[in-house]
Formats: sequence, structure tokens, C-alpha cells
Amino acid sequence: MDVKHLSSFQDFSPEKLRKHNVFQSERFFLDVYCLAPGQAQKPHHHVTSDKVYVVLEGTCRFRVGAEEEVHTVGAAVFAPAGAEHGVTNEGPAPARLLVLMTPPPEHA
Repeated sequence: MDVKHLSSFQDFSPEKLRKHNVFQSERFFLDVYCLAPGQAQKPHHHVTSDKVYVVLEGTCRFRVGAEEEVHTVGAAVFAPAGAEHGVTNEGPAPARLLVLMTPPPEHA
């Protein structure tokens, strides 16, 4: 059995958000994103992939399509395939997000 503890994914970078892979297969990936205050994932989209962000720690501003909202611990934010989405840690504290995507995006 492959078991990982999400609390162990705590590595932040002063330059940009850090993505830590927890699990991955051909059908999905599960990452922990670590965002220091002021860091962001620029708005982008995936033509054939759905994404879910779950706030583990901190507070972030999420953008999905034309909507923007601030969410904190326990919130799950859905970005369906084709919708432009991104996240920003505007708060004074670090933020950690559990991120699930299925299927993994295709890279050219």
C-alpha cells in the first residue's frame, strides 16, 4: 500500500510556487502546491482536464472563468475542462493546496 502524509509536503520556494507530486498515473495526478504570500499560478486552461483545488492551509483567491472568490481551509474549488483558472496567495501567511487533475494535461 502506497501511503503518503500530506503534512510532509511543506517545501516553499522564495522564487515561485512549489508543486509536489503525491501520486500520479495515466488517469490523474494529485499534487500539493505550496504558495508563499504573493505567489500565484497564472490563469491558464486545460482543454480536456478537470482540476480541483482543496485548501489545506492559508487563504487564497481563486479564479475560475470570470468568477473570483477568496477561500480558506476546507474549501474545494472546481475548475472544469476548458475554463480558465488560477490561484493567488494574497494573504500574509503561507498557503498549501491539494490539487487533483484528471486526466493529466497533455504536453506538446
